[in-house]
Amino acid sequence: MNELKVMLPSEIKTDEARLFLMMKLYEVGKLSLGQAASLAGYSKATFMELLGKYHIPVFDYPAEDLEEEINL
Repeated sequence: MNELKVMLPSEIKTDEARLFLMMKLYEVGKLSLGQAASLAGYSKATFMELLGKYHIPVFDYPAEDLEEEINL
């Protein structure tokens, strides 16, 4: 595993920066839900709640696919 060191402004806590990084990596598909939750230090359920709080979809299901499923 790689390590990243970042100098943060004093008003940004390390845990907060870690959470935002893991949420973004999950959002763009670089990490699975379980990986992102674990690296952020949260359970999957809590991480999913936090994703919702920041309007990041937990499931990436295109509207076209959903419509196709409904019309079957």
